Amino acid sequence: MLPDRVPGARRARPPLLIAAVLALLAGLFTLAHPSTADAAEERLLSQGGTATASSEEGAGFGASAAFDGDRSTRWASEWGDDQWLQVDLGATASLSRAVLRWEGAYGRAFTIQTSADGQDWATAATVTNGTGGVQEVALNGTGRHVRLLGTERGTGYGYSLWEFEVYGSADPGPIQGGVVEVTGSQGDWQLTVDGEPYTVKGLTWGPAVADAARYMPDLASMGVNTIRTWGTDATTAPLLDAAAANGVRVIAGFWLQPGGGPGSGGCVDYVNDHDYKGYQLYLMNEWVAAYRDHPGVLMWNVGNESLLGLQNCYSGAELEAQRDAYAQFVNDAAEEIKALDPDHPVTSTDAWTGAWPYYQEHSPALDLLAVNSYGAVCDIEQTWNEGGYDRPYILTEGGPAGEWEVEDDVNGVPLEPTDVQKRDGYRQAWDCLMGHEGVALGGTLFHYGTEADFGGVWFNLLPGGERRLSYYAVADLFGGQAPANTPPVISGLTVGGDRTAVPAGEEFTLDADIAEPDGDAVTHSVMVSSKYLDDNGALTPATFTRNGDGTLEVTAPSRPGPWKVYLLARDGQGNVGIETTSIGVVPPPVDGTNVAQGRPTTASSHQAEGDGAPFLPSHATDGNQDTRWASDWSDPQWLQVDLGSVTSFDHVQLVWETSFARAYEVQVSDNGTDWATVHRVTDGQGGAETAAVQGSGRYVRVLGTQRGTGWGYSLYEFGVYRS
Repeated sequence: MLPDRVPGARRARPPLLIAAVLALLAGLFTLAHPSTADAAEERLLSQGGTATASSEEGAGFGASAAFDGDRSTRWASEWGDDQWLQVDLGATASLSRAVLRWEGAYGRAFTIQTSADGQDWATAATVTNGTGGVQEVALNGTGRHVRLLGTERGTGYGYSLWEFEVYGSADPGPIQGGVVEVTGSQGDWQLTVDGEPYTVKGLTWGPAVADAARYMPDLASMGVNTIRTWGTDATTAPLLDAAAANGVRVIAGFWLQPGGGPGSGGCVDYVNDHDYKGYQLYLMNEWVAAYRDHPGVLMWNVGNESLLGLQNCYSGAELEAQRDAYAQFVNDAAEEIKALDPDHPVTSTDAWTGAWPYYQEHSPALDLLAVNSYGAVCDIEQTWNEGGYDRPYILTEGGPAGEWEVEDDVNGVPLEPTDVQKRDGYRQAWDCLMGHEGVALGGTLFHYGTEADFGGVWFNLLPGGERRLSYYAVADLFGGQAPANTPPVISGLTVGGDRTAVPAGEEFTLDADIAEPDGDAVTHSVMVSSKYLDDNGALTPATFTRNGDGTLEVTAPSRPGPWKVYLLARDGQGNVGIETTSIGVVPPPVDGTNVAQGRPTTASSHQAEGDGAPFLPSHATDGNQDTRWASDWSDPQWLQVDLGSVTSFDHVQLVWETSFARAYEVQVSDNGTDWATVHRVTDGQGGAETAAVQGSGRYVRVLGTQRGTGWGYSLYEFGVYRS
């Protein structure tokens, strides 16, 4: 069942190039922000602050009266609901509680909200049973601006407060520059900043640098003290500035090719390409010199998964020579960076620990090791012990199991972990990491991003700018704060009927259980992705209707193949629950006999080269949905089938690959020379197109006159049916 409102009990790799190339959307909200402030002394923050309100009952009842410390003056609103009163605290602060001293006109239901900028608001507390009088409310959040939003009056009058007192502790302020060191001895290391122990409690950074000032307070509110980047250049300064201003430090990366894991980046000859290596050293020196004195820098990180990526360029003995040369180059980079900046450590990241033997042998200048690992984080300690390594390490990407670590479902689609499994995956990863005491110095979990595509939904804490369970788990791990209102939890997502054979363009049933811990009204949306059909990671909305039993009737995509299906549940409080499954879309069944199947087929052209080539005309009439015909990249093109004799038919079905026809005609001929058009399409959409067509002829031809893409025309199947 997919209920609108269900109260629930409150609970006590795709290829890693995604990390480097996420072009992320702007967020939709600003949240709270303490780090160490919760341990500071509580004080009254609101008194004397600049105050505004949605309305005032009249002269003498202004907003400032609720913050003047005088319990004989008061603010009073107009006589209606949805009234607000807000105060500017003057600086970002960690909030602990509010005391509301109501006059007779009190609020029965209200929320207290926080904001960094006075525009984007997060809920710090919700009250639904206000009693008036003197009421104390615990607050969970940080911000510079605090707002009381009244949603239900307790009397027939408006809202009226003698005093609105907001308590908390001032923000600790920006960090100062310092000397960062790896200290200690074998198995008893620690990272220090100006001699004080520092555990990396971090996230990888996703938003645009231009949005750094907007998102950094939220990261700080989660208890994050470190972010990791993959590139450093002239655009990095605003990110470092925003991080330092919010008590966050940066692992500043330098990108090297081939970077980001399997199938990504350009190949480099690290044995012989001295120009490339020299230029990269020049760039590293330039930006280390520019930022070495910036208080936001924690350490430098050279490369990302390049040792792994070299397997896409070389093999055998040459691959080993290239990996040795790459590790030697990393050592050269580390030596030059440390000569310029002796106050910050240098590391290098690769996927899993297979890179560590190369660094052990060829990169002694690295101060510590680094590793990207997801479902296997809990195995790192064992590999470190077995490898006999003499340096500590940090985790530079980690979290729940990735696409490459899970089994496929019945449609060949990797089984994405549920929101609950992802939440637990972050907890398990962090617990295993920090269990390696004296060696693991912390890590940056993946990923503080807002992109809402395939990879974003799999890993981002804020897909589409909405918080999910993993966001709250990370905040809890790092000892930070998050809004009290938590996301809906989806479980038991199922597809009715045979999910391996859903007819294109027809409806299928989607069902799930949704628990809403805070009793908020839940809204739904359904998205689909063709990731495992054409490697397009975008999510597109699917049309659906709600059945009387709470299930959803969803219209399947028109294009056959494996499709990933996403159910999203939103609570209206900036939270989202997301669950995934898959369907195998097939061409709609057509009554009758396909008289074209297996018959001689010719075409104006066909592609003889490419992955899967040749794409022969006969592939369009072989009854196999895995083979296809593909034409040259030009108009017009045609495909024709010889039925053997003059034959009547009443339906045609064209199952297009991505390269479809925007405009085409179905033609018939008795002699293969003189053609008559029996069906014309001018707005083709691709996928599986089935049409009732009355025709007769020995030859049937589809004539493409306008391509729907920049490629040619491509058909998995061209069916001609006779009832």
